Amino acid sequence: MERHSQTNDSPESRRVLEGQLRESFGKVVYSHKTHEKCADILLDRLSTIKIWQIVLSAITTGGFVSAFFGAGEVGAGFGVLVSTSLLVLNAYTKNYDLGELAQKHKQSANDIWLIREKYLSLITDLAIGEKPLEALQEERDSLVEELHAVYVGAPSTTFQAYRKAQEALKHNEDMTFSDDEIDAFLPKELKRG
Repeated sequence: MERHSQTNDSPESRRVLEGQLRESFGKVVYSHKTHEKCADILLDRLSTIKIWQIVLSAITTGGFVSAFFGAGEVGAGFGVLVSTSLLVLNAYTKNYDLGELAQKHKQSANDIWLIREKYLSLITDLAIGEKPLEALQEERDSLVEELHAVYVGAPSTTFQAYRKAQEALKHNEDMTFSDDEIDAFLPKELKRG
């Protein structure tokens, strides 16, 4: 006996799919923003480290120059302490490439952004109601696979970055725009106001 797949394309089935898509969309929005915030945090940390490397190098040089010109053991001892601090900082940056890690977070955020926009389009298609439920489910399954592929290669995020993402999305409304803000980007033929 041959079985044909029958999809229950009822309003209830569409409502259930919409619930799942909305939840997935929310998770992807947070993931995208968290990777962006991880990249920002790492780049800020890298900038701070670079400044300290310059400062410590200058102090080390000053300490050894002063020792050379007669500051004696105090100048030399100070130079050794600062030089050791600089060595530790340089070893940290050698073993932990913050710039490369920030770039990986940025790439992950870019890849997730595209998937986020696809989820938004899928929710829109569902709301329009012209595509059959089975086609929408296939697109959903494809997006899950795409997202998995991105997550496999993405670096881990941090709680600090998640909190910053939460702040940006909930309080700074990073993902929302008023009609006036959108109208400012559109030609007059497409404006609502």
